[in-house]
Amino acid sequence: MTYCVGLCLQEGLVLLSDTRTNAGPDNIASFTKMNVVAPGDRVIAMMSAGNLAVTQAVVARVIDGLGLDPNEPFDTLMTVKSMYEAAQLIGNAVSRVYTSATSGPNAQNFMFDASIIVAGQIAGDKMKMFHIYAAGNFIEATVDTPFFQIGEAKYGKPILDRVARYDTPLDGAVKLALISMDSTLRSNFSVGLPADLLIYRRDSQEIAAYERIAEDDPYFKDIRTRWSEALREAYRDLPAPPWLS
Repeated sequence: MTYCVGLCLQEGLVLLSDTRTNAGPDNIASFTKMNVVAPGDRVIAMMSAGNLAVTQAVVARVIDGLGLDPNEPFDTLMTVKSMYEAAQLIGNAVSRVYTSATSGPNAQNFMFDASIIVAGQIAGDKMKMFHIYAAGNFIEATVDTPFFQIGEAKYGKPILDRVARYDTPLDGAVKLALISMDSTLRSNFSVGLPADLLIYRRDSQEIAAYERIAEDDPYFKDIRTRWSEALREAYRDLPAPPWLS
């Protein structure tokens, strides 16, 4: 019930997440999947996919310190010194929530599913992006692999594989993220608008743009229309197969 994509590029970050959390025939629900802290010396954004109860518990721990022993020292995303520590903090929180969720009387019926993208920069540290798995381990985005996806990733992946590069400018990355989201929306009912878009410029320690994109957003509507027309035109321009001539 999710699609999130993050691009970690030479100029900065582009993060985009949908908000659909349920898509049953009688109940369609939305909930933000992007959580951001930006107190002045850092910008850290989390996008989550999976069991909503799990991801909400993780967010509560790493942002507000909820569920932790107040008598023991603990870090949050507001206090960690580096993005690597932020990834470790979230990974540890995922592991703790897993232990708690799978130790009760209904543990055997509980489906533990969580996948998180965390990206940002803390003053004095490098800008980084990590993909954190349900086991609590994680990998970092690199120059060779500058984007991560979580949730229903297959529909929006082809355009990213073909076009996304580390030196892609931020405006181009926004277009790629929106096209990737549009491809997913068209092919999977469990992903839905509105979507949350965050843009961050490297070394700025402030959010360059944060937008809530709804169905009637004029720029997104223009992107969807132009991309569909471009695909149809490219299809028509392809040569006919020679064995049918």
